[in-house]
Amino acid sequence: MDLKSRCCRAGAQAPGKAPLSQFGPLLVAMVGLPGRGKSLLARRLCRYLNYTGVKTRVYDISDYRRTHMKQYDSHEMFRADNLPAWRIRQRSFREALEDAAGWLRVTDEGQRVALLDGPNVSREQRQEIYDLVHGQMGYRVMFIECVCEDPVLLERNFKEILQYSADYRNMATEEALKDLTHKMAHYKAQYESPTLGSLWELPCPMVKILDGGEGGHHSSRRDRTQREQDTGLHLVSQAVPADLIFQQGGLFFGLQHGESEYNVIGRIGGDANLSPRGRMYAQSLAKHIQALNLPSLQIWTSTLQRTKATGAGIQAPQIHLHELDEIWSGECESLSYEELQERYPRELALRDREKLKYRYPQGESYIDVMNRLVPVLTQLECETNVLTISHQAVLRCILGYFLETPPEEIPYIHVPLHTIIKLTLQGYNYNMETVKMPIECVDTNRAKPLNCSEDRTAEDALLTLPAHFDSMTHLNTLTPCT
Repeated sequence: MDLKSRCCRAGAQAPGKAPLSQFGPLLVAMVGLPGRGKSLLARRLCRYLNYTGVKTRVYDISDYRRTHMKQYDSHEMFRADNLPAWRIRQRSFREALEDAAGWLRVTDEGQRVALLDGPNVSREQRQEIYDLVHGQMGYRVMFIECVCEDPVLLERNFKEILQYSADYRNMATEEALKDLTHKMAHYKAQYESPTLGSLWELPCPMVKILDGGEGGHHSSRRDRTQREQDTGLHLVSQAVPADLIFQQGGLFFGLQHGESEYNVIGRIGGDANLSPRGRMYAQSLAKHIQALNLPSLQIWTSTLQRTKATGAGIQAPQIHLHELDEIWSGECESLSYEELQERYPRELALRDREKLKYRYPQGESYIDVMNRLVPVLTQLECETNVLTISHQAVLRCILGYFLETPPEEIPYIHVPLHTIIKLTLQGYNYNMETVKMPIECVDTNRAKPLNCSEDRTAEDALLTLPAHFDSMTHLNTLTPCT
């Protein structure tokens, strides 16, 4: 049986496969005034959909506008009676729309979603979107309107714009704030609500998000089936729960447990204790984290003892989540790679060939782990100062989500032991920094072998195996096996 057949037998599917994937290409157009969270939501949707196997891109109309200007001058650009500027904005809108539509035309396996990020404040623009994508191309269209009047949220969103928008990069803060205020007034004067009473102006799904999700998700439809409307709500609610949409985290940490006894002797899975060096790391970690004096710090660990022991010395509320448990290797639990090669050489070759989709006998695949992590990931996006103590495969999936790593590369992300990983939201993207703690440990990263055939030699199969010890006895005096 070939690998494809085996994956089908095992039931490995693309993670989070939603009803959306049953249909053709979809264009999602954002609607709303500046500073209402459209771009943040568009990028969160993009991150979520790509992670769950739906090919997605964001087309930002503002980026197209900037290509037609040497430098942003002022809010005058957005006046309705500024005809030359209006032509530039219309040209930018159409270029973004046409590029998004062109990308949807690409025929390959899998679902495609294009997110058109921009104000799209006029009915004429929205009609043009619908006529091109649905009328001419026969693809689905959905609109998401972001409405926000909460002064606290607006103030925060404006600060984000002033800090990260390319328009205000070379402008003094006070001048930029004044300019943004005028820009807002110009857009308000041109804004045409997409709802007609209780109905949506176009015969396609529309989701309205009120006050950053505090008002929940609201949908409108006109002459559409309930199934189509439910698809739109499903898309938004799965990616961003209603009560979390614009609750925006900014900083969290991820790390593997301290070196375990199984790490030392090269075994996978299990529920091993920390090694002596792992316990030293836990003590050092507690001192390091406490010295940071992080407000409202939370500790999230798996339910396995090595992660609990790693965080035990940190004075902060702790929760233990099954979703953060290490990938379950089923019949291969607690085996070394040498034993895997001896007992299950074909299984090891299949896993090396396509690590993302491979599922251990009676165990899990990386895709399974990605699936069970989705609720944790969407919650993490809305938290600040969370220290997540988990395992190599799980942290690879977490980092893959926030750094938007292609799924096939996720199983090979390097997540070393005794290293703190810091993720900080900067604008709409996450920046990663690492701090290596000065406690020695083994290396658990096994690179993909060059030879992944089922008839390879044991030497080829174990060529990239990291060095480990034969036993725990006299750890500090043993010579690693190679």
